[in-house]
Amino acid sequence: MRTCLERLPIGRRAALVSLTSLAFARIARAQRSRPVRIGWLGWNGAAGTSASALALEAFRAELIARGWHFGRDLELLVREGGRPQSDALTAELVALDAQLIVAIGPMVFGARTAAGTRPLVFCINGDPVEAGLVSSLSRPGGTLTGVSALSADLAGKRVELLCEALRGGRRLAVVANEIHPGVGVERDATHAAARRLGATIAWHPLKRADDLNGAFAAITRDGADGLIAIPDNLINQQAGRIAEFAAAQRLPTMSGWAEFVEAGNLMSYGPDPRGYFRQMAGIADRLLRGARPAELAIEQPRDVEFVVNSRTARTIGMVLPPALQLRVDRRIG
Repeated sequence: MRTCLERLPIGRRAALVSLTSLAFARIARAQRSRPVRIGWLGWNGAAGTSASALALEAFRAELIARGWHFGRDLELLVREGGRPQSDALTAELVALDAQLIVAIGPMVFGARTAAGTRPLVFCINGDPVEAGLVSSLSRPGGTLTGVSALSADLAGKRVELLCEALRGGRRLAVVANEIHPGVGVERDATHAAARRLGATIAWHPLKRADDLNGAFAAITRDGADGLIAIPDNLINQQAGRIAEFAAAQRLPTMSGWAEFVEAGNLMSYGPDPRGYFRQMAGIADRLLRGARPAELAIEQPRDVEFVVNSRTARTIGMVLPPALQLRVDRRIG
């Protein structure tokens, strides 16, 4: 004999199950003796002064929008540091009974072990499979899931926008961290876009910050119309140095994060930070409601922005074509 639930149409049955699950989740929250603690591992190596505050604000705002109340349902334990401190800071959060860990950028590499069996939400610029964080993008398979900013489409679009800004200049220099997980995807997409547009690429690989000196010397010697910095943590940390070099050479620059532009470079095309960290909060919300991280696919950024530093444009004598100016989402300076 079928139950009452089984006799319902499939659509109504699914809706009832969903509502029931939500009701149980709310009851469970109400019965907790204290709020669920979320451990936040911020990375202090990002360029730009507002990066950490913006990330935390966007994360909190999205959880509130999804019906969570800080102080009643949730408590946020915030720690910030560099990658070398990530394991110790995670252990501290675990000792404080954080039940969910959120790790920004390279902080995930120490956190993944120290977090133990706790769910961990991360965001990285590179390929989380190549980095050894998850088994696959569609089914991570462990206790980690999150968002990756790696995108061949974004890499190609950066080439297109820079070439359009150059009004015919087609010699592009590229600096990239060669040990960055997923750099091969970015390299292939960058070269493919350059070939399509008739541009040439001079690739300058880096493994450490000091390698920029050799790259700058080669770019100065060989000449370039524009410079692309493949976004990753090393590039973000050295954004100020790249801006100083580019200003001296009157060289338009392009990368993937707004912090790059805040540091004095010309342009970026990549994830909108607010949307990026709201996505992380959406994943955290699903985990808090009982989803398993092993089954939550790694997400890519849904919201992107084209950011231009107007002050830098004036400094290097760059006037963007009118059609390109209309596509700018945000101006700095």
